[in-house]
Parts: sequence; structure tokens; C-alpha cells
Amino acid sequence: MNIIVCIKQVPETTEVKINPQTNTLIREGVKSIINPFDMYAIEEAVRIKERLGGKVVVITMGPPQAEAALREAISLGCDEAILISDRAFAGSDTWATSYTLSGAIKKIGQFDLIICGKQASDGDTAQVGPGISAHLDIPQVTYVKKIEEIKDNFMRVERMMEEGYEIIETPLPCLITVVKEINEPRLPSLKGMMKAKSAKISIWGQKELNLSEQGIGLCGSPTQVVKIFTPPQRVGGQILQGEVSEVVKKLVDLLKGEIS
Repeated sequence: MNIIVCIKQVPETTEVKINPQTNTLIREGVKSIINPFDMYAIEEAVRIKERLGGKVVVITMGPPQAEAALREAISLGCDEAILISDRAFAGSDTWATSYTLSGAIKKIGQFDLIICGKQASDGDTAQVGPGISAHLDIPQVTYVKKIEEIKDNFMRVERMMEEGYEIIETPLPCLITVVKEINEPRLPSLKGMMKAKSAKISIWGQKELNLSEQGIGLCGSPTQVVKIFTPPQRVGGQILQGEVSEVVKKLVDLLKGEIS
């Protein structure tokens, strides 16, 4: 079973700051971590490998410092790591990102399963995983909370819904995105940390992937951020006191005043 895990390095803090000139995240001085949902993807891939054999290749697209996230993934049980990094990829939206990652997956070659976290904490779009499957023309199942069975050329999973779940069977190869209910991520072992420290990280850019300039970076992004701003702070309201009938009358009068 050859598994590919796509991860992203994101700011650790929830206090994300935006550069008003470039409309991009300010990463300087902010500690970065593996996207929390991707930790569950790594754990599930390693569990499948331990059960069925094979290998796990982890990939990420980002600046050179994203190598730290890949080394952490190796310490958690992944076998190989690839960094997709090139200034030509800067400014990619979710479409261009998924196109670039799919190009890397094609270069990797044979695979049975791709696992992604359901979404990234710094974007919350949940679009990259499905975008990769679209570019590769393979089946996808999102919001997977449990893998029931992997056998021969198919797998059966439980997909989380708002009220309950649904059971889906899909042929392999396919792509799944996972939610936190699927497992409990492990901590890195001493052996894993030693392996991660000496591991060779392959770095692929536009040249290695042979991707068209029209499909990557800003040129390949059909959506662009025009402006980002913080909504004005809401002004405090008022507390209505008195008998119920009096409060209701005051509330109705206030609502009428807002409508008029």
C-alpha cells in the first residue's frame, strides 16, 4: 500500500496578521506548525502502513522553512518527504496549489491512496484535497471519520455528516480528507526523531515538475485577494429591564425604529 500524505505548514497562533500592502499572511516572528487536521492524516497513513505494509510519502508546498514540517512528519512514521518549493509558486490560490501538488504526485508515480486533512487552519476552504483529486481524475471522499476496510482494489469508509454518517465504497486509487474523529495522533518516538534529523528531503520546483507557468502561482490562480480588512468592532447593545410586557413593548419599539 503506497500512501501519499499532503500537509501544510501554518502559523501556530490564532492571531493571524495580514500585510495590508500584499494581502498575504505575515509569517515573520510567528511559530509555524503542521496544520492540525494534517496530523490526523499522517497518523492514519502510518496506521495503514503498519497494518498492510508499504510506504508513506509526505509532501508539502511552501517556502524552504516548511522542511521542518516534513521532518516532523518523518519522526511520526512517514518514510519519505518531498518539499515543493519555488518562487514561481508564490501567490497560488487553492486551484493553483492543488494543480501544483497533483503535478508532484504524478512525478512520484504509483500510489494507492492520498490522504489530506479536511482543511487548513489558516484558510479553512477545504478545497485543496478535492482539487487534487479533480486534477488527477480519481475518486474522492471527504470528511472521513473511519476507514472500515481496505481490500484488493477498493476501500470502505464512514463519511461524517451533520446528522450521523454515511458508508461509502470507492475504488483505489482515491483521495480522502479526514476529520479529527478518525484517530488520536501519536507523539514522535526517539527512533523517529533520529531518523528525521538525518533524512534527505527532496526539493522540487517548477523545473522538476515541468509545469506550465500559466497554471501556477498568481498566473494560474483564478481567484485573487483584492482587499483584506478587519470588521469594525460591534458596539455594545442595551439590557432591557422590567416586567415581561414592558420589555416586549420596548423591544418591539426598538425593532420598529431599526426597520424604519
